[in-house]
Amino acid sequence: MGAIKAADVAKLRKQSGAGMMDCKNALVEANGDFDAAINVLRKKGQKVAAKRADRDTTEGIAITKINADKTAGIAIVLACETDFVAINDSFKAMASDFVDVALNHSDKDSFLAADFGGMTVAEKLTEQTGVIGEKIEISGFERVEAAFVGSYTHGSKIAVLVGLNNTVDNAEELAKDLSMQVASMGATTLSYKDFDSTFVASETEARIAAIEKDNIELGRLGKTLKNVPQYISMVQLTDDVMSKAKAEVEAQLASEGKPEQIWDRIVPGKMDRFVSDNTTLDQEMCLLDQDFIKDEKKNVADYIATYGDVAVSTFKRVSLG
Repeated sequence: MGAIKAADVAKLRKQSGAGMMDCKNALVEANGDFDAAINVLRKKGQKVAAKRADRDTTEGIAITKINADKTAGIAIVLACETDFVAINDSFKAMASDFVDVALNHSDKDSFLAADFGGMTVAEKLTEQTGVIGEKIEISGFERVEAAFVGSYTHGSKIAVLVGLNNTVDNAEELAKDLSMQVASMGATTLSYKDFDSTFVASETEARIAAIEKDNIELGRLGKTLKNVPQYISMVQLTDDVMSKAKAEVEAQLASEGKPEQIWDRIVPGKMDRFVSDNTTLDQEMCLLDQDFIKDEKKNVADYIATYGDVAVSTFKRVSLG
């Protein structure tokens, strides 16, 4: 075998991202055969990957890509073990290259099996695990297709896609604002109407128990106790429940000696407070029922209505960790 050429080392380094000495050693082991050297690096990656399989990948990059006509979008997380790797320019470039490929695939499995410069995406991840020395994986993969798709990425830590059912004026602004809402407030579903009654019942029991437990400690410390709600979702606020709540409000006003002719100015506010106090699950998890982060005087559904004939078809969120 002749001497390993610097040009071959440089070429292998450019293609693999491996260090100069790793590339040279791989070429030496492969007797100067470029393709065989790539396999040497890949096998090294497999060994490193096996050793680090149980490592947590809590750092990385969340990134989105929208197609040219804004009808489909992809959000992925390229995850690694440390922030030191995540902030590296070559790692950022790899994430960008991956999301370009991901845009053409509907699910994570087909993406991992896709071609990436002569190897699959999965093989590239393994190779780069050996090059970088950390576990590298795709920990998040979401796709949205709709009449209009917009996105928002928060500091490369959270990436959100929002699909609208109609391309209205300023649709991009609306989709971005909604994506920011999802990134900030962490909604997991569109509306309380999506909740299963068994889930709501279980959550109600758990939340009330947690508040009652907190109140024991607050009482011991002489602090103000938290309100213990009867309900946590609009699913539970039936017509009968609302009628009973209104009757209780009116009874309270009567006991306080408030003139009946002014009740119509007081009751609506108290009923709004009743609903707010008893829909905490909706406010936390349902996009349309959350207070809008840019104007807390309205909820997200009210904000969407200002754009006319448009609704949210779906949304997806990926994040590190």
